[in-house]
Amino acid sequence: MLSSLSHTSSSTTAFFLSSTAKFLRPRFSFCPFQFPIHQKRHRSLFSHSTAASMDSAATVDSVADDLKKQNLQGVEIKLKLNLEELNWDNSFVRELPGDPRSDSIPREVLHACYTKVLPSVPVNNPQLVAWSESVAELLELDPREFERPDFPLIFSGASPLMGAIPYAQNYGGHQFGMWAGQLGDGRAITLGEILNSKSQRWELQLKGAGKTPYSRFADGLAVLRSSIREFLCSEAMHGLGIPTTRALCLVTTGKDVMRDMFYDGNPKDEPGAIVCRVAQSFLRFGSYQLHASRGKKDFELVRALADYAIRYHFPHLENMTRSESISANTGVDLTSNKYAAWAVEVAERTASMIARWQDVGFTHGVMNTDNMSMLGLTIDYGPFGFLDSFDPSYTPNTTDLPGRRYCFANQPDVGLWNIAQVTSALSTAGLLSDKEADYAMERYGNKFMDDYQDIMTRKLGLTKYNKKLIGELLKNMVSDKVDYTNFFRSLSNIKADPAIPEDRLLIPLKDVLLDIGMERREAWTSWMKSYIQELSTTGVLDEERKVSMNFVNPKYILRNYLCQNAIDAAEQGDFGEVRQLLKVMQCPFDEQPGMEKYARLPPAWAHRPGVCMLSCSS
Repeated sequence: MLSSLSHTSSSTTAFFLSSTAKFLRPRFSFCPFQFPIHQKRHRSLFSHSTAASMDSAATVDSVADDLKKQNLQGVEIKLKLNLEELNWDNSFVRELPGDPRSDSIPREVLHACYTKVLPSVPVNNPQLVAWSESVAELLELDPREFERPDFPLIFSGASPLMGAIPYAQNYGGHQFGMWAGQLGDGRAITLGEILNSKSQRWELQLKGAGKTPYSRFADGLAVLRSSIREFLCSEAMHGLGIPTTRALCLVTTGKDVMRDMFYDGNPKDEPGAIVCRVAQSFLRFGSYQLHASRGKKDFELVRALADYAIRYHFPHLENMTRSESISANTGVDLTSNKYAAWAVEVAERTASMIARWQDVGFTHGVMNTDNMSMLGLTIDYGPFGFLDSFDPSYTPNTTDLPGRRYCFANQPDVGLWNIAQVTSALSTAGLLSDKEADYAMERYGNKFMDDYQDIMTRKLGLTKYNKKLIGELLKNMVSDKVDYTNFFRSLSNIKADPAIPEDRLLIPLKDVLLDIGMERREAWTSWMKSYIQELSTTGVLDEERKVSMNFVNPKYILRNYLCQNAIDAAEQGDFGEVRQLLKVMQCPFDEQPGMEKYARLPPAWAHRPGVCMLSCSS
C-alpha cells in the first residue's frame, strides 16, 4: 500500500511540482457553488377554491383535492415545526455499542462508539447571537422558534430538548502525522438525529457544551471569538457550494472562559459561547482508526460502524449490480465488496471537497484525520483562513508554522495521506484487501486531478484545459502576491479581442495588479496576449463568458479581518455585524450593491501579529 501511496501521490502532484505552481494541486469540483434556481411565482394555494366558491360552496374535500393538485404542479407546502415537534430518531445510540458509564471523568473508553453525557456548561442569561434560516428550513423548524425566550437556554444545553439523547463520540486520529490514540468529542455533545418529512437525517451537535470523557485536560468550553468564526465559516462555505457541516445558531453563555490566546503564559477571560452544528453525520476517519488500532477484539466495531455509515449515508452501495460498478477495467470488482465501493466513494468525495477548497483559496489549517469527515464534508473550523495575497505556503495555524504541513499547497497531498490512513484501518479490520485500498487511493488522485482541471478551466472562462497558460498565470500571481479572490473576479472583465493595443491590455486588471514594475508588467502583458488569444478561439461572447465566470469566481469570501470586525463588535454586545456578514456570505457570487466594502482588500492593521488569531485556542 505504501508503494501505491507514493506512486499515486507523485502522479497526483506532478503538475504542481513545476516552479511555483506546486500549489496547483488538482483543485476542482463539479460546481464550486449551487446555481440558484429561479422558480416561477405561483398563485395563491386557495385561488382555485376561492373561484369555485363563487359558484357553489366549496366542501372540505374539494379544497383538499385542490391543494393536492397544486402541490403536484410544483407548489411545496412546507412544514413549520416547533422544537417539541421535531422528529428524533437517534439511530447512532440505538444501533451502536456505547460506554456503560455516563460520567464525564476523563478516561480511556474501550469497546464503545460513544458515551451518553449531558451538556454541563454554566450559563447566566444566555443570548442568541445569530441563526441560519436556511438550516432551520432543512430541519423544517419554524423561524419563529428563534424568538422563544427559552431558545438560548435550550441551545446552550442548560435546558433539555425533548427527544434528544445527548452523547459524545469516541474516535482517534493522527495529529500532524503522529498517531494520537483516543481523542473523541472533548467539548462537542451531539443531541441526536432529526428526520424531516423527506426522510433526510440531520445530526445536531452543541460545540462548547462542557466536559466529556474525551476532554482530557481541557474544560470542554468554547469562546465567542472562535464560535463566531465557526458559525460564519460553516455557512459561508455552504454559500460557496463547498460540502460542509452547517450551523443552526450561535449563543453566548453569559459566562467567561479563560484562554491563553497567544500561548504566551498570559491567559485572560473571554466571553463563552456555543455553536449548534448540523450535519448528516459527524463520523470521521478517526472513528474507524481508533477501533482498528485496538486489536481484533474491536474489529467488529469497525465493521459495525462501516455498516452503519453505509446503511444510513451510502444506501446505494447496499445492492450494487455489476453494471453499476465504478471499477471499470481495474481488476477490482467493487460489486463483490460493499466496503471497497464505500472506501472509493469516501476517497472521491474527499478529493472533490479539497479541490473545491483550492478553488476558493480556503486553507483548513488542521487536516488531522480526526478532522476529516467520512461524508466528504468540511468539518471542524479551528484555525482556518482564505488566501488574500496568493501564497501557496500560507497556513493559518500558528502551531503549524515551522513545517507548514497543512499549508494551502499541501492540502491535496495531505488528503491522500489521510485516505491512506483510513483505508489502512479498514484493511486491518478485514474489510478491504490491500488491492482495494490501493485502488481507493488511486481514485482519490484521479478524481482530484479531474476536478481541479475542470475548476481552473471554468475559472478562466475557457472551454478546454490549458496547462501551460494556467501554470504561467499562477507563477505570475505568486511573484506579485496578487489577491486571489479579487484577481479571478476581475478576470471576467477581459475582452477576447486580439486587436487590443498592448498598452491597454492590463487596464481591466489595474485594481488587482498593484505596484508592479516594468519587468513584471511585461510578464503580465505576455500572459495576457496568450490568454486573449485562447479566449478568442472559444466562440463565447464576452458578456456570456463574464456571467459564467462570475458564477464560479466569488466576489465575497470570509476574510480574516471581516471576522475580526464582527468579533470585536460582538464582544461589546453588538451582534449586528455577525448577522450582516452572514447575509453577505450566503450569496458570495452576487454583486450585492451597497456591500462592496466586504470585498475590499485587508487593511494594514489586519496584518499585525495577533489580529484574527487563528491558533487552536478556542
